[in-house]
Amino acid sequence: MQRNRIPIFQVDAFAERLFEGNPAAVLILDEWLPEAVMQAIAGENNLAETAFARRNGPDWDLRWFTPTQEVDFCGHATLATAHVLASAYGAGGDLRFRTRIGDLRVSPGEAGYRLDLPAFAPEPAGDVHLPDGLLQEAPLSMFRNFENLYVELRDEEAVRGFIPDFERIARLDPLGFVITAAGKGHDFVSRCFFPAQGIPEDPVTGSAHATLAPYWAGKLGKSRLSAFQCSSRGGHLSCELAGERVFVEGKAITFLQGEVGL
Repeated sequence: MQRNRIPIFQVDAFAERLFEGNPAAVLILDEWLPEAVMQAIAGENNLAETAFARRNGPDWDLRWFTPTQEVDFCGHATLATAHVLASAYGAGGDLRFRTRIGDLRVSPGEAGYRLDLPAFAPEPAGDVHLPDGLLQEAPLSMFRNFENLYVELRDEEAVRGFIPDFERIARLDPLGFVITAAGKGHDFVSRCFFPAQGIPEDPVTGSAHATLAPYWAGKLGKSRLSAFQCSSRGGHLSCELAGERVFVEGKAITFLQGEVGL
C-alpha cells in the first residue's frame, strides 16, 4: 500500500547552535490534514509545538499543536516555520502568517529572524490566585494576559533556582505560568511552564515575550531589551516594543529532516 509521505523538519529556535533554544517540528502542507491527524503527529513528536503551514495566496496559514491540544499563539514555532520556508523552500524576504491571533510577520533580522508580534499589555491578575505552596516567598508583582499568569520574583537567582511543582501549576489551567526577574547580563530573565498543555517547562517561549517586553519596557523605561529564558537549554531573545507590536529577534538551526508516512 502506497503511503503519503510528507516532509517534516525539526528546528532549534532561538538557538545559537544545535541543542539550544526550543525545538519545534514543522510540516509544510498543500492542504490541512484532518485535525485528529495533526494532533496525533504533534503527540508523536512530543515537542513543545508542532507547526503546520499551508500556502494562502502570497501568505501562509499557520497552526500550532502541543502534544495534547491546538494553541492560539506560539512564537518559537513561528520562527522555526519561517526558517524552514527560507532554508528548504526558497522563500525570501518578509513572510506573513495568518493565525488565530491575527497576522504575524517574520523578516530577516540582525540577529537571525525578526518576529513581528502583537503586544499584549500586562493586565491585573484579578481573581487569579497562586496555588498554596507554589512559591517560597511572595512575588514582587503578579499580572496576566489572555493565556498566562506572570509573577516577578526578587532576582535572577530566584528564577533559576525555582523548583516547579507541576501538579500545582496545572491547577492554573487554562493559564500557563511564567516567572521573571531583572537579569544580570540581560535586562530580564524568565522561565515558562505549561504542564496542563503537555509542556512541563517550555525551553524558550517567544509568545510570552509579547507581554514580558511591554512589562519590562515600562519598568525599565526603555523600548529595546535583551532577554534570556533560563531553562536548561536556554535561549537569547532581543525584544523591542513599538506601540502595539513587539519585535523579537532570534536565530534558528535545522536539527533534522525526514518524512511522515501516512
